[in-house]
Amino acid sequence: MARRTDTRERVVRSAARLFHAQGYHATGLNQVLAEGGAPKGSLYFHFPGGKEQLAAEAVALAGAELCAELRAVLAATPDPAEALDQVLRLLGERLVASDFTCGCPISGVALDASAESEPIRAACVEVYDSWQRVVADHLDRTDADDLAVVVLAAVEGAVLLARTRRDLAPLHAVGARLGLLLGRNAR
Repeated sequence: MARRTDTRERVVRSAARLFHAQGYHATGLNQVLAEGGAPKGSLYFHFPGGKEQLAAEAVALAGAELCAELRAVLAATPDPAEALDQVLRLLGERLVASDFTCGCPISGVALDASAESEPIRAACVEVYDSWQRVVADHLDRTDADDLAVVVLAAVEGAVLLARTRRDLAPLHAVGARLGLLLGRNAR
């Protein structure tokens, strides 16, 4: 039996998983509560801002978890091109493991709800900015901030294409081209 004090965390984690796989609009609150094993009355007790607050917190949680993983991969791999390969491998493994149903953990919410909700938009911006900072900090270049935007945008696009096509080829193509930009010698 789950402890009563972990209800809030279970609901946020369930929401993060469902938003990741289904997007914001396709995920219902009853579904989140059922998957989180939480009573209906607990939603507005823990999230007085309703689905909007829950989504913003789920985005923050999922984004922070991936950010920590990115930070660990980059810390363990000093060469930027090799680090990119490791990150793309990680993302590709997740796509395959989910049968291409789960790409970026926040993109579905960003696309579905950020135009209509300032708290959700702000949470998405914070996550993307944190990922960009991690990449920029890893690059030892004067143009690190701009290059981090290019890397993030290309990887995010490659994940979307790979998910849509159910094929890792976009990740491989982005890795090859960005690897050259990051200093890898042509193979």
